[in-house]
Amino acid sequence: MNTGMLYAAGAFLSWGLFPLYFHAIKDVPASEILAHRMAWSLIFLTVVLAVRRQWKWLPQVLRQPKIVGSFLASAFLLSANWFVYIWAVNNGHVVDASLGYFINPLVNVLLGMLVLKEKLRRGQWIAIGVAATGVAWLTWQGGQIPYIALVLAVSFGAYGLLRKTAALAALEGLSFETLILFPLAVAYLGWLVYHGQSVFLNAESDNTRWLLAAAGPTTAIPLLLFAAGARRIPMSVLGMLQYMSPSLQMLLGVWVFHEAFSSARLVGFLFIWSALAIYMLEGWLVSRKTS
Repeated sequence: MNTGMLYAAGAFLSWGLFPLYFHAIKDVPASEILAHRMAWSLIFLTVVLAVRRQWKWLPQVLRQPKIVGSFLASAFLLSANWFVYIWAVNNGHVVDASLGYFINPLVNVLLGMLVLKEKLRRGQWIAIGVAATGVAWLTWQGGQIPYIALVLAVSFGAYGLLRKTAALAALEGLSFETLILFPLAVAYLGWLVYHGQSVFLNAESDNTRWLLAAAGPTTAIPLLLFAAGARRIPMSVLGMLQYMSPSLQMLLGVWVFHEAFSSARLVGFLFIWSALAIYMLEGWLVSRKTS
């Protein structure tokens, strides 16, 4: 349990700082950044697997259509989440993206109850209710359906559920997902090169190329931490820890990228932060009673 929480916290801290990375390559189209994430992630993971001599799982997985189908679904959800997030950050919607990851824990809790039959204590229900109130307020005061936030929340919530119940461990599972996405990524990057539209080749600065190549470890390491954490802790705990990531993203959006943040929006975020405080306090009190 404690190890799982450390893994998950490391993943969410990394994701919270992601806007800084994507803003550094904001001149690269989101679709090309996505393709580089797919390609370089597999290259990085292949090196890791080679060092560990960890290949025996692959032929066994390929002979099981049910597992292949599950990872096809998780790979699709992952790529959709990646694309929407990259587009949001590079088009001035970091705060909107952070809202998606504030909603996501509620999706995790719902999936945990409906699919995994997890039960929540009264204090946890109170925390979820306060968080839901904050999300509802943020949605209402925005005056429109938060498409960016909803797509990010639902896609990553479903991805988290699939990875929690997956037949493969963190490293093997992510490697198989990127293996599925790799041909699509290479085909698209090849199309860009053929038409002279590859920013990677045409960039004037080597910094852009290095940053795109760094998409491999930058992408893979937090996902490995997340997958490892998701398999060790309940979905409800995973959901509440996830507030770390959008909190950091929101702060970066307001203080670093100077996105609009009205007093009405602040009220909604205060509800969500209060929910996290309630949840943590309730968990601490329960742990004291049982120790």
